[in-house]
Amino acid sequence: RRSPEHFAEDIKMAARPLLSVYSEKGEVEAGKNVSLPAVFRAPIRPDIVSFVHFEMKKNGRQPYAVNKEAGHQTSAESWGTGRAVARIPRVRGGGTHRSGQGAFGNMCRGGRM
Repeated sequence: RRSPEHFAEDIKMAARPLLSVYSEKGEVEAGKNVSLPAVFRAPIRPDIVSFVHFEMKKNGRQPYAVNKEAGHQTSAESWGTGRAVARIPRVRGGGTHRSGQGAFGNMCRGGRM
């Protein structure tokens, strides 16, 4: 990678130190010229140009996130005490592996408190 000092050799200065002044009708005003500000005569820094383009490219990103209802898409209720299992809410029903599994808790698979 080249340093900024090397880029200064490649970049030419602005060749036009005076600018013409135009009227509202688009005609050149005779004898009215304005000198180019010093900031426009400075060399262009490719590292800054690259940085700005890289940051502007981030504006086109698509937003993404987890569904706010994730982990709460089941009807679960605690079995209470007396069954020798934790009092975490459990999925209702039967006939499937999911029934009886813990739900909602952040310590449960697929759950979010």
